[in-house]
Amino acid sequence: MTILVTRPSPAGEELVSRLRALGQVAYSFPLIEFSPGRQLNQLPERLAALSPGDLVFVLSKHVVHYANPLLRHNNLSWPEHLSWFAIGRATALAFHTVSHLPVRYPLDRETSEVLLQLPELQNVAGKRALILRGNGGRELLGETLTARGAKVEFCECYQRNAKIYDGTEEAFRWRERGIKTLVVTSGEMLRQLYALVPEWYRNDWLLHCQLVVVSERLAIAARDLGWQDIRIADNADNDALLRALQ
Repeated sequence: MTILVTRPSPAGEELVSRLRALGQVAYSFPLIEFSPGRQLNQLPERLAALSPGDLVFVLSKHVVHYANPLLRHNNLSWPEHLSWFAIGRATALAFHTVSHLPVRYPLDRETSEVLLQLPELQNVAGKRALILRGNGGRELLGETLTARGAKVEFCECYQRNAKIYDGTEEAFRWRERGIKTLVVTSGEMLRQLYALVPEWYRNDWLLHCQLVVVSERLAIAARDLGWQDIRIADNADNDALLRALQ
């Protein structure tokens, strides 16, 4: 089994390194890269406008990567009087490491659906909710909190940017290297990979690869595009992906 990992740096390289240490043949092919978000500089005033008990959601480790240096540069700390939530364990750990604040997160799957099942989020009417995220993304969290009576705002702390590749050249290279398994961790990257590979290589190689994804929602999207051999990891972190690949 030769594996192509499409998740961005540094997580993609880390997974490839761990796979190689286990004797697997694996390559890193990051489809996106990150940069500061267009609203990152607004974060201090957005946090300052919240009242005790209001809700803040950290939807990625990349939020912490870009937001924490900004706060430190302005001699600010993460506010203690707010209720903090993270999309999953890895993001919660990254946030707690820099803030030393308690943070709630779903113990099961790292999805908005499971996050919204937390008891603390059932009665949020009248509260303000600030969602710290990247550009775009799903709207389920914001829409559901709004429906439950919260006043929701977003702050784009980072941007995901597609890396530019020559699709024909890359498809030839990866097929020649015998890639049989693909690791894809978001719908955005799945669509990007599908569009990148020319139709002939798509039908002759790409759609015949086993696809490892991180949610049932992503698996459904992959089936709709034409993949049939799909494996779902039990979470979105590298530990879970490693279990799925073994």
